[in-house]
Amino acid sequence: MQNSNFQKFKTDISHLSLPEKFTFPFYYEPNELSKIAAQELQNYLENQTDFVHHFGLGENLDSLIIGKMFGILVVQNQENELGYLAAFSGKLAESNYISFFVPPVFDTLKEDGFYKIGEQALNKLNDEISQKENAFEFHQAIKIWEQTKILAQKEIDAQKQNIKNKKLERDNKRIELAQLSENDKIIIENQLSEDSKKESIILKKMTKFWNYKIAETETFKNKFQSEITILKEIRKNKSAQLQQQLFANYSFLNQYKKLKSLGEIFNQNPPAGAGECAAPKLLHFAFQNNLQPIAMAEFWWGQSPKSEVRKHKQFYPACTGKCEPILKHMLQDIPLEDNPFLENAAAGKELEIIYEDNYLLAVNKPEEFLSVPGKLVRDSVQERMQTIFPNSLIVHRLDMSTSGIILIAKNEEIYVKLQSQFIKRQVQKRYVALLNGIVKQDSGFIDLPLRVDLDNRPFQMVCYEHGKPAQTKFEVIYRKNGQTLVHFYPITGRTHQLRVHASHQLGLNCPIVGDDLYGTKANRLHLHAEQITFTHPITNEKVTLTVENNF
Repeated sequence: MQNSNFQKFKTDISHLSLPEKFTFPFYYEPNELSKIAAQELQNYLENQTDFVHHFGLGENLDSLIIGKMFGILVVQNQENELGYLAAFSGKLAESNYISFFVPPVFDTLKEDGFYKIGEQALNKLNDEISQKENAFEFHQAIKIWEQTKILAQKEIDAQKQNIKNKKLERDNKRIELAQLSENDKIIIENQLSEDSKKESIILKKMTKFWNYKIAETETFKNKFQSEITILKEIRKNKSAQLQQQLFANYSFLNQYKKLKSLGEIFNQNPPAGAGECAAPKLLHFAFQNNLQPIAMAEFWWGQSPKSEVRKHKQFYPACTGKCEPILKHMLQDIPLEDNPFLENAAAGKELEIIYEDNYLLAVNKPEEFLSVPGKLVRDSVQERMQTIFPNSLIVHRLDMSTSGIILIAKNEEIYVKLQSQFIKRQVQKRYVALLNGIVKQDSGFIDLPLRVDLDNRPFQMVCYEHGKPAQTKFEVIYRKNGQTLVHFYPITGRTHQLRVHASHQLGLNCPIVGDDLYGTKANRLHLHAEQITFTHPITNEKVTLTVENNF
C-alpha cells in the first residue's frame, strides 16, 4: 500500500466508536469520524505548499477560478488502525497526481498511456483538417464556385428577361398585321416564330454552358472538400475507438476484487466525467489496498460556481447521474445506512382541511409529505384525498419538504378552471421562509433561469442558455441572530425555485434553514406556503386562505 495516501488521524479519536453501517452516499449526515477527517483535510488545504490552484479564496493568481469537490474515506487497515484517504474530483492544479491524495482510477494524462497517445493522434488529425480547411486554394475554389453560380444566374435571368421583352415586341407586331396582305402576314408570322425559337435555343445553350461551368468549379472545390471529409471520418472512427478502449480499461474494484468497466456499467454510453469524482477514486484505492471502508463524506472547497449551488466547506452527497451506477457496483453487499428515499416520511402525519365547499377544498400539507405519489413512495396528498373524494384532482404541488396550502378540485371541470388561473398567473401565492444569513435589501426581485442538473437529479441549477424563466419577489420581515425571515412571492413555479433563489450566490446567497439540498440540514425545511388568493371557479369571488407556519 502507498503509505503516503493512508492518513493517520492527528485528532484523538479514541473515544469514538465505529459506525455499524457505511454511509449511504446519496443522502447523509457526516458522522463524527468523517467530520474530523474532513476538518483535517481542510486544514491541509489551507496550509499546503504541494500544489498551486486558484480556488477563488483570496489567492493572488491570474488563472481561472475553479472550486473543487473533495472527499474523505475513513478506512481501517489490516492492522486495525483507523485512518482516512483523501481525493479530489477531476484534476487538481492541472494534474491527476498530488501526493496527499489517492491516484485516479485511470490516468488519462499518462504520457505513454494509450489514451494520451490516442489523443495526440487525434490532435494531429485536427491540425491536418484545420490546415486543409484554412488553405488558400480551398477558399479560392469555394469563391470561384460561388461566383460562377452568381454569374450564371445573372446571365440566365437576363436572357429570360430578354425573351419576355422580345415576346412583348412580337405581340405588338402581330396587332399591326391586320393592315397587311395575307401573304405578308404569313411571311412576318413565320419570321416572328423563328425569332422566338432562336431565343429559346440561346437560353438552352446558355443554361447548358453555365451548368457545365458550375459543375466544373464544384468538382474542383469538392476535390478539397472530399479530402477534408475523409479525414473527418477517420477522426470520428479513431475517436470512437479511443472512447471504447477507455470505457473498457476504466474499471472499478469492489470488496470482492471484481472489476467492472465504465462500458459495462453504463452500457457503452457513460456521461462525461464519469469515474472522476472523489467517491469512486476513494473506494477503488481502498479495495486495491485491502482497506476496509468505514465512512465517507464529500465537501466543496472554493468559490461558488455560477451554475450549481455549492458553498465553501459544505458537505454534499455523491451525484446520481455519474456516481450512482458506479457506486452500486463498488458497494455491493456492503451494509449501508438506511436509504431515506425508501421511507414514508408522511407516515403518522395528518392533512388538515382548512377550506371546503361542494367544488373544492384546501389542505395544510405538513413538511416531508409528498404532494403526488413518488417512484418509491405512494403515500401523498393526492392518494389520501382520492380515498375520500375519488374524483378529486390536486391542482398544484409543493416540494416534499415544503409545508403549506394546496388546492384540490373535487372534479375535473373545477380542476381545469383552477389550473387555468395558475397557467395565466392569476393566482397569488405567499411563502414565508427563514434564511440562514442576513439579507441586506428590504425587498427585491430575483430573476435566475433554472434547469435540472442532468448529472445530479433532482438538483436544479442556474442556466441562462437552457434554463426556464424563474422569477421571485421577496420582502424582509425581520433580521435576528444571523438569520432573516422573508416573504417570497413566486411569479413562476419552477422546481426548487425558492430554494435555489435563496441559496444561489446570484440570488440572496442565504440558503433556507434546513435545506438539505442547497444548504444544511436541520429539523425541517423552514419554508411554508402560508397564503393563496384565487378566484372561485363557480362564484367568481376572490378567496384568500392563510395558514401560519409552525417554525
